[in-house]
Amino acid sequence: MKLKTTLDQWLTLQEIDRAGSIQAAAATLNKSHTTLIYAIRKLEHQLGVQLVEVRGRRAAITEQGRSLLRRAGSMLEQARELEDLSQQVAAGMESEITIAVDHLCDPALLYAPLAAYLAQNSLTSVQVIETSLSKTREMVTSEQADIAIITLPITNYPAEAFSLTRMLPVVATQHPLAAQPSLCMADFATCCQIVIRDSGAEDSTTTAQNVGWLKARQRVTVDNFDHAFRAIEQGIGFCRLPEHVIAQRNQGQLKVLNVEQNSVYQVPLHLTLSKGARTGPAARALYEQLRISALA
Repeated sequence: MKLKTTLDQWLTLQEIDRAGSIQAAAATLNKSHTTLIYAIRKLEHQLGVQLVEVRGRRAAITEQGRSLLRRAGSMLEQARELEDLSQQVAAGMESEITIAVDHLCDPALLYAPLAAYLAQNSLTSVQVIETSLSKTREMVTSEQADIAIITLPITNYPAEAFSLTRMLPVVATQHPLAAQPSLCMADFATCCQIVIRDSGAEDSTTTAQNVGWLKARQRVTVDNFDHAFRAIEQGIGFCRLPEHVIAQRNQGQLKVLNVEQNSVYQVPLHLTLSKGARTGPAARALYEQLRISALA
């Protein structure tokens, strides 16, 4: 189907409405007064609708014209975005970037700088993928991610210090361990332990990776800390949770345990650019936003 109208015609009508007169719109668009009148009259003829009427010395959009212009506004905005996106693509700017975030990272450390980044870049979409253990390494070494927030640096991939996550042992307040003022690791051997599954182990080519103490007689394995928290508060067993998860969700239903020589350990988090020198400008800009935020 061939269109009767052009974007330039709708842009002219929009500018007349904004400027309040054909003369002012002509100055803004750098066109003659006669050219704009001709463009509007042609558009009216094509549509069979009066769009502009003269009231005194001012040009006013008719009610029918305003109704059509409201719908044309989104079309013009999309056209502008398309041109901007084309310029970004021509300049090598990515239309989408992927961030792999280790599950130990506090989401606030990502989304606050991401909000600032998106305020300056409305055309690049962002995929956030939560990873754990071997999946985090895999997202970097396979270059599936443009940016990765990882734990330990990966061989041959540069890494920048980002944050520290404190891991604390917790149980539900009704759990038998909660009544003990002090514990040793032997006290956990006969209790159920809740552990987080290695998200990379779903790939048959990847060997599952384990971290920490895993000598409990019985274990419940879950996908993420959200499920772990729900299992803990039901009294199923004990688990180590990131301090930020406990601070955000614990309303008295969990107790942090005092464990001899093993109450707290810290996990360092790092930023890395998986694609190195081939990283695009959009990903580099977000990486820099994250790095500056970490230093604040």
